Amino acid sequence: MKRNAAMHFCFVLGLGLLLIGTAAAEDEIRIVIKDHRFSPSEVRVKAHTKIKLLVSNEDQTAEEFESFSLNREKVVRAGQSITIFLPPLKPGSYDFFGDFHPDTAKGMVIAE
Repeated sequence: MKRNAAMHFCFVLGLGLLLIGTAAAEDEIRIVIKDHRFSPSEVRVKAHTKIKLLVSNEDQTAEEFESFSLNREKVVRAGQSITIFLPPLKPGSYDFFGDFHPDTAKGMVIAE
């Protein structure tokens, strides 16, 4: 009986780890900076879920990802990438912009 319980526990633990890995992949958003613009400029995410933003800068100059509503500010060097972790967001819109090119580098995270 103990052996069956141990096998069941291992199965449930393995399944749980698999589901955690799958959820993490779903909550990863990629954004590219090119020609001083964010692409995509609008990203939709699940509300109340942790989000991982991967921001890659394909321009020849640095850009700063900045958002007052997300409380984030991070420089992305030319040809480099950064990771920005967001906490679970309430439903709504959260704007972000490139502080070095605010006229063209604009974007929005929409939590639904």
